[in-house]
Amino acid sequence: MKVVKNLTVAAALLISAIAVANTTATEFGKKTVAKYEVEKNLVKVNLDPVFVRKGQKVMMNLLNVSKGKVLLKVYDSEERLVFDEAIDGDIVVEKAFNFEKAFRGEYTIVVVDKFGTYKQKMVVR
Repeated sequence: MKVVKNLTVAAALLISAIAVANTTATEFGKKTVAKYEVEKNLVKVNLDPVFVRKGQKVMMNLLNVSKGKVLLKVYDSEERLVFDEAIDGDIVVEKAFNFEKAFRGEYTIVVVDKFGTYKQKMVVR
């Protein structure tokens, strides 16, 4: 008889808990309905190269998601080509340019990929 009584009480509690869970909640006397919303945030990835200067050196890093050809060029102040390299198939393009032994003047580092042309100036004194 005790077992039947305990099972009846447990069943009654379970049914009442299910009934309460399926109704709208009241908060401070107001009825509220739970809403589930999904927020969609898109992440924008910047594909421009990053140039970091350290003394007379410039480090360049580019995320090449297309794995296409990337052209690296360096021009002096008279627009003469002093460095030229093509890199193809790499997803990350890294290059260090050392201007410690370069002649005085202004140099332009040019990076060309599928998405555009990017320039960075370097002054050697």
